Amino acid sequence: MARVKGAMMTRKRRNKILKLAKGYWGSKSKHYKMANQAVMKSGVYAYTGRKLKKRDFRQLWITRINAACKLNGMNYSTFMNGLKKSGIVINRKMLAELAVNDKAAFVQLTETAKKALA
Repeated sequence: MARVKGAMMTRKRRNKILKLAKGYWGSKSKHYKMANQAVMKSGVYAYTGRKLKKRDFRQLWITRINAACKLNGMNYSTFMNGLKKSGIVINRKMLAELAVNDKAAFVQLTETAKKALA
């Protein structure tokens, strides 16, 4: 029986890595060993970036909500506390969207939060 050495699969695996490394500078896009290291590292950066993106957006939404609350005579923490006590469950993304695009609705929310705290 003939011996199978696996050259085709090795070549496919290497080409897959080199394709992912396309556009990298210098040897990182030409040599398999360096390309593999660069692709692995970029995968780590991409994974971390996906986690940081969530953190950054939450921080942005809170900043926007806080700015809108200050215009209505409250701060962020008392506003969120008032919403929770009044039984309004709405996420920060939607609150930030209201604060930017629908100021009248946000003013009503702040009034509701003030009544719940009083």
